[in-house]
Amino acid sequence: MRRPPALLVMDPAKFGVQFQEAQLRRLHDLVELGEPIVTDDLDEPAVRRRLRDVEVLVTSWGCPPLTTERLADAPRLQAIFHCAGTVRTFVTDEVWRRGILVTNAADENAIPVAEFTLAAVIFAGKKVPFLAQDARSNRADWSFAAGRGELTNRGRTIGVVGFSRVGRRVVERLRGLEVDVLVADPYADPAEVSAAGARLLPLPELLPRCDVLTLHVPELPSTHHLIGAAELALLRDGTTLINTARGSVLDTAALERECAQGRLDAILDVTDPEPLPSTSPLYDLPNVMITPHVAGSLGSETRRMSESALDELERYLSGQPPRAAVTADEFMVSA
Repeated sequence: MRRPPALLVMDPAKFGVQFQEAQLRRLHDLVELGEPIVTDDLDEPAVRRRLRDVEVLVTSWGCPPLTTERLADAPRLQAIFHCAGTVRTFVTDEVWRRGILVTNAADENAIPVAEFTLAAVIFAGKKVPFLAQDARSNRADWSFAAGRGELTNRGRTIGVVGFSRVGRRVVERLRGLEVDVLVADPYADPAEVSAAGARLLPLPELLPRCDVLTLHVPELPSTHHLIGAAELALLRDGTTLINTARGSVLDTAALERECAQGRLDAILDVTDPEPLPSTSPLYDLPNVMITPHVAGSLGSETRRMSESALDELERYLSGQPPRAAVTADEFMVSA
């Protein structure tokens, strides 16, 4: 098998996590690597000289935008294998114009997000994050738990907004619980949703039925504040909202008002802005849990994404079609 010239374009610190001995050994078997092996600066003179011969880029977090000017330095570039999820931060129209193959590892990144979401749904049913907060100031008597309502997961209704890579994995994992799962997604196939174990409903019909609402839509102009004041008002008192998607799909100010009144609870792994200002009331509310964007791939999980990119590279070198190609059309509507 031929070994084309390649360059890794990513944050060097991420490279150190994503490419350890096994991944590096496999990478060296597949491509020719010069100096530097990895960079996040495509404007450096030594990198620009290397780009003249490069056929393959292996990218990850920290890859700068592939502008027309930068791509002019890479006349032989044929393929980009991304070791992370979205390519939105660096792929440009010039990439599509030149017909460069682009793949990503979004399917692999969806796995830990779905796992985190399942845990959040289960914790939401028992109000675990909020009871943990209550316990800090109620150390002598645990009767405070009764104030959180019925603590159960059995018979709950879970609303999933977005039948995306993550959304469908969440639906599949919820099959292990005795819950009713509803999905809102204008692009979803009702038969596919049903086969996964859920029912497809328009968003306004789904919202009033939920005990837990979990968001899994991409960050697009059409999804900005998809869940705003009007949508939050449709949720029943005591509903828990989970956001592991993007902060901008949720109107932060509207959520602050609802949570401050104690009407809704929230588990937020992403916020808008990120992080929230230190003055945000959400930090101090006993019915809100905020985590610092940890649901996605971290640590050893990121090496699953590297392995996926190397699988795609191997398929490319052997003349097989890619499994996770990103197309210009998909780019417009996906994360």
